[in-house]
Amino acid sequence: MTFQLADRLQQDSFILVEDPHSFWLLLNNQNFPWFILVPKTDKQELFELSAQAQKRLQAKTNQLSRFITEQFPFDKLNIASIGNIVRQLHIHVIARSASDPCWPGVVWGTKHVTKYKQDDVEAIKEALQYFLSTSD
Repeated sequence: MTFQLADRLQQDSFILVEDPHSFWLLLNNQNFPWFILVPKTDKQELFELSAQAQKRLQAKTNQLSRFITEQFPFDKLNIASIGNIVRQLHIHVIARSASDPCWPGVVWGTKHVTKYKQDDVEAIKEALQYFLSTSD
């Protein structure tokens, strides 16, 4: 069985990286540096993953968090696994700032959407790929 990324994630995000175990996505809203990690699994809940898969996903979440910290100014990093609309297991890693249009409220379902320009997505993608190639 081939892993299929959920339609909603495909529609709302850009694929920045695909590795053997996951997809690294960027949500198409430049108001927030909003990234999504999707492990390649049929499980819907974190606790259903094997201990090894949980460790791998946590390590990737930490890696993505470090990348965001180096690339974007923010006041608080939000990390969550919600999945009420998209049931496919995924982790949101969102850099929030007191100046963002939803602060201090939630960003879920916001009407404050500013789509990325393709050049900006490519720059973030290149920066992430470089970061991953040089980090341990």
